[in-house]
Amino acid sequence: MDQEFRFDVEMTVRYRDMDALAHVNNAVYGSYLEQARIEYVEEVIDMTFDEFEMVLANINLDFRRPVVHADEYVRVEVGVTEVGESSFTLGYRVYAGDDDKPAATGTTVQVVLDENGESTQPVPEEWRERFREFEPAL
Repeated sequence: MDQEFRFDVEMTVRYRDMDALAHVNNAVYGSYLEQARIEYVEEVIDMTFDEFEMVLANINLDFRRPVVHADEYVRVEVGVTEVGESSFTLGYRVYAGDDDKPAATGTTVQVVLDENGESTQPVPEEWRERFREFEPAL
């Protein structure tokens, strides 16, 4: 993933994030990505969480090194990497503490739904415009 991301979120590594091997459990990374995704959409599209008309369709994570409690926090970089007809892809990099190499990288695909949440809809033109404004590489 060569694209630079202009948006990031820091989160505290909590004791409850740890597993029996004393590192952040792999399932917790999904929560880290979710929080970054919510904050990105709220900021870039200017939409509150209860207005989201999309669902997660796919998640892909590659783990590069464990995150441990002593790292104290993670920083998640996020950005739109692709916009399709009714979906868009977000790319992520998860950094542990002050490390400048990602502990994990990943992508998610979000599908836009109608107001009843029953069928897919095209990505609104307003969203496309905001993505293009915020993400120069698109």
